[in-house]
Amino acid sequence: STAKIVDGAVTSAKLASGVGGITGVDHWRLTANLASDADPISSNLERVDDASFGKIGTGMSVSSGIFSFPETGLWQVSYSYNMQANTADNHVVNMMVTTDNSSYDDVYQATAGVTGSASAGNQASASGVASVNVTNVSNVKVKFRVFSISQGVIMGDTGFTLTGFYFLRIGDSV
Repeated sequence: STAKIVDGAVTSAKLASGVGGITGVDHWRLTANLASDADPISSNLERVDDASFGKIGTGMSVSSGIFSFPETGLWQVSYSYNMQANTADNHVVNMMVTTDNSSYDDVYQATAGVTGSASAGNQASASGVASVNVTNVSNVKVKFRVFSISQGVIMGDTGFTLTGFYFLRIGDSV
């Protein structure tokens, strides 16, 4: 015979640790082009406001380019960016994490570059992803820095995402 689960028999309290669905999703973007190195990227950031977007949970907060997590857990943090240059150039974006609210470690580096050309509008893109074990929301934070811009820009727009930062809580802290 086949066993059946009675309505209300399975509750979140009865599930194994880390099970129970996604409890945090947020997405931020750069709203204007960035033409110089920045550590961290701290201006022209907005939470995505497209009609199709919906965050889950409280969402991330950002102050002077430092992103703070709303709750502990294992978070998948990713970013993608587009760059544009008229001549040969590379642009580098690093994801950096602190576990003591002070010193930051590089956890991912992505580089996009274009070869030399006299024509305008050469574009390239890059992305990165890392798992961040947020054991303490006061101490574990993330920032993104850009460097190696000799000319050209990291692209941003307020109407759609050209450079974005994504946060997904995938389970409990490990």
